[in-house]
Amino acid sequence: MSAENCTHNCSTCGENCSSRTEPQDLIAPLAEGASVKHVYAVVSGKGGVGKSLVTSLLGAQTQLRGYNTAILDADVTGPSIPQSFGVHGHAQGCDGGILPAVSKSGLQMMSVNLLLENESDPVVWRGPVIAGAVKQFWTDVIWEDVDYMFVDMPPGTGDVPLTVFQSLPIDGIVIVTSPQDLVSMIVAKAVKMANMMHIPVLGFVENYSYLQCPDCGKKIKVFGESHLDEIAQGFGLPVLARLPIDPAVAEAYDNGLMETVNTDALAGAVEAVEKAE
Repeated sequence: MSAENCTHNCSTCGENCSSRTEPQDLIAPLAEGASVKHVYAVVSGKGGVGKSLVTSLLGAQTQLRGYNTAILDADVTGPSIPQSFGVHGHAQGCDGGILPAVSKSGLQMMSVNLLLENESDPVVWRGPVIAGAVKQFWTDVIWEDVDYMFVDMPPGTGDVPLTVFQSLPIDGIVIVTSPQDLVSMIVAKAVKMANMMHIPVLGFVENYSYLQCPDCGKKIKVFGESHLDEIAQGFGLPVLARLPIDPAVAEAYDNGLMETVNTDALAGAVEAVEKAE
């Protein structure tokens, strides 16, 4: 844009010119009356590593510590958060917006599964529509006095992660991974995207780390030896937790009983969130 036609209002201009005087603030506002103090995204470079299970555990354990906690289910095409807490039915609305669903312990949540006619209906939407829906989970839901919100992200680095990182005031991210050969490349992608978006990484949670024999207590490395310590050291980041393959946790997740899980396995991750304030 030429100097004589410049309005000097960079928020309404898409030009990348030398006369730009201020950065564009893309953070979307909350609904009137909503309150969220801290937002953390739970991400993974690929699917199948148990990211949603980790998000559910983080939410449940944080709620148990006495904080008002919420989960925004941004994994629109694979939503599972309501099911893991035994929450079914449809979200309710009021004049001011959409009311979040609430679990037995008081944890607030919003997911596309709470808006579909049937929970089993597939979400066959294009990327921009999905990204727009996730943004509305932030702008149109009346989140009530939330201390910590966890965003369950879809795997990878596509439209939705970009929308979340640009539109929500993300305080930090937790990267979920597993002890497999491709972990180095996958973790690097997640860390590099966070760095590109100028969002701090709190650390890593390794899921499926081992299986503990119920008879002798031996830890069996089902997926082989982990190399996460070396990878984390290379990025200068901590390993916050290592979660075992635990049939009891998997059963609780499937049956909507995540709030009944009694575990200290994620204590390091919860404490990292608390200290990041």
